[in-house]
Amino acid sequence: MSVDPADRIENALARIEAAAAAKSFALERIQLRHDRLRGRIEATVAALDGLIARESEDEASRDSEAESD
Repeated sequence: MSVDPADRIENALARIEAAAAAKSFALERIQLRHDRLRGRIEATVAALDGLIARESEDEASRDSEAESD
């Protein structure tokens, strides 16, 4: 039994469309994960910057107290 060429083309197009939709969904999911991770990293770096700044201030304060003694 021979398959109609038009049916083969329709089936191929359906497979292509399904694959494209799956790829699009996967890319959206990766982008969402990337955006979330970027936000978490930015927050972590900001927290580390704050800790470093406080440590630098504490060290400068200790140094100035030591010099005044």
